[in-house]
Amino acid sequence: MMPLQRILHIEDDPSILEVTKLALELVGGFQVHSCTSGAEGVAAARSFQPQLILLDVMMPGMDGPQTLAALRQYPELQDIPVVFMTARAQSSEVAAYRELGIADIVLKPFDAMQLGTQVNAIWERCHA
Repeated sequence: MMPLQRILHIEDDPSILEVTKLALELVGGFQVHSCTSGAEGVAAARSFQPQLILLDVMMPGMDGPQTLAALRQYPELQDIPVVFMTARAQSSEVAAYRELGIADIVLKPFDAMQLGTQVNAIWERCHA
């Protein structure tokens, strides 16, 4: 299994975008490409070729599920693990997200110091 290196992060909240990027790059050692909308993320995913995508669920315009559907339209992006990031985690919501085929969920607020470890664990589970 290749180690996780390239992460695409799609999030409309600038502060969460920045904290996530710092946490993953400085603490986790990953290369992170940040996008502020679903449409921007879909456009960037094809050229950046991420190994894993962190995707906010609630965004204006294209929300997380819509962005996931758009990403899955491209054959080269179909097998990339997608992790939803959300504060909405009632069991019915989590079940609905999992039915969409996501790899896992990171709950907000998250521990920035543990985010890299959490993402790596998801990556390893996806490739076990």
